[in-house]
Amino acid sequence: MNILFATPEAHPLIKTGGLADVSGALPKALKNLRHDVRLVLPAYRKILHQLDSATTVASLRLAAAPEPVRLLETRLPRSQVKVYLVDIPSLFDREGNPYVGPDGHDCPDNAERFALFNRVVVELAQNRAGLEWRADVVHCNDWQTGLVPALLTLETSRPATLFTIHNLAYQGLFDRATFDRLGLPPAWWTLDGLEFYGRLSFIKGGLVFADHISTVSPIYAEEIRSAEYGYGLEGLLKHRQEQLHGILNGIDYKVWSPNQDPYLPHHYNGRSLAGKLRMKAALQREFGLNVKGDTPVLAHIGRLVDQKGVDLILDCLPHIMARQAQLIILGSGEARLEAALREAQETYPRQLGITIGYDEPLAHRIEASADMFLMPSRFEPCGLNQMYSLRYATLPIVRRTGGLADTVVDATPENLEKGLATGIQFAEPSAAALQQAIDRALALYAQQPVWKRIIRACARISAGATAPANISHCISRPSTG
Repeated sequence: MNILFATPEAHPLIKTGGLADVSGALPKALKNLRHDVRLVLPAYRKILHQLDSATTVASLRLAAAPEPVRLLETRLPRSQVKVYLVDIPSLFDREGNPYVGPDGHDCPDNAERFALFNRVVVELAQNRAGLEWRADVVHCNDWQTGLVPALLTLETSRPATLFTIHNLAYQGLFDRATFDRLGLPPAWWTLDGLEFYGRLSFIKGGLVFADHISTVSPIYAEEIRSAEYGYGLEGLLKHRQEQLHGILNGIDYKVWSPNQDPYLPHHYNGRSLAGKLRMKAALQREFGLNVKGDTPVLAHIGRLVDQKGVDLILDCLPHIMARQAQLIILGSGEARLEAALREAQETYPRQLGITIGYDEPLAHRIEASADMFLMPSRFEPCGLNQMYSLRYATLPIVRRTGGLADTVVDATPENLEKGLATGIQFAEPSAAALQQAIDRALALYAQQPVWKRIIRACARISAGATAPANISHCISRPSTG
């Protein structure tokens, strides 16, 4: 098939979270299955500055565009996947991350930016960009591409559409004036269209109009049909449940593999973990912690927000420190959580290492060095770090929700006896439950023969490895709009 993969971010070109990892890995997997897959995303300043070359292959004039739109072509690094960059300098050539300005607030023109990006995606999919290529399937990802399935229904002949929910909490909500300003069909301002409690909802464009909807784990597909996780859209998702598929994310083992990871000075595998011990000592030195091989090192990498349970980790800090363990955290997010972590680091300078921000090589080194990885998320559509942890023989400690429940086998006595255990699960999103889970992990760590059996089981598994192949058989191709 000809597949146009529309996304607001893709690693290694631009990344704010797990969506980028999936968008950088899944197109390559589809390419390996011999599909003609092409990636399209905005030409952010950060991308343009890092590219060695990009060729202008088309120039479009759209009524809604403040200037001519250039399409630049390049390749996804370390692949043969074509990438089209939608170059609109007044909208995307700016400081900040893809959605947030240097002041830390959402860009006030995000609706205009991504609405125009969506219109360009439609032109490209419909072979109106002068490239002599038409899509059979357009795969859209999260609210920033939610208008594409809606706009394609206005076409007399169109490709099939798949819309993937990576996190339903982010919906692209704007006021009625924005809806009018974007020039969208007035008939879409209804409960059955894009209107959502008096506001414009970009994500509803995908949920209402796409031929199929996928999300990133089977359990999350169930959860978002409930009031607790549906954010007001659970009724719509129940209505479309026949078109809703929960497909577990996969990870790229060429990028995340401890025996060949270019970011690691010491390599290892599940049979020989000596390199992991050397990595641990190096990371302890890097963060100024006490260098002790028998001290358990816990880690957390991610956005510093309540969804990820960072406040629960903070509540457990005194207990973790009292158990003579160490904790390393990499991430950025809410100012109050960043400040609390910095303050805690001053209290525990030899046990707590904090880096505010994001650093891809450091993320790999942390995964490879830690003994345990904390993911106490209040909800987690899929999660990738627990899969990275499994690959790197780092025991994940996770809340039983979404993809975390789908990918981690709890170390119950029965699962330990059968050799199936790959981590620790807990149910309640509370500091007490997390603390109990950490204690269970530390008790296993104290029994080194048992511990080694578990982490070797972690390293052996291949969670999500078949997920990319499952995408294609969800799609049927319509002949008309």
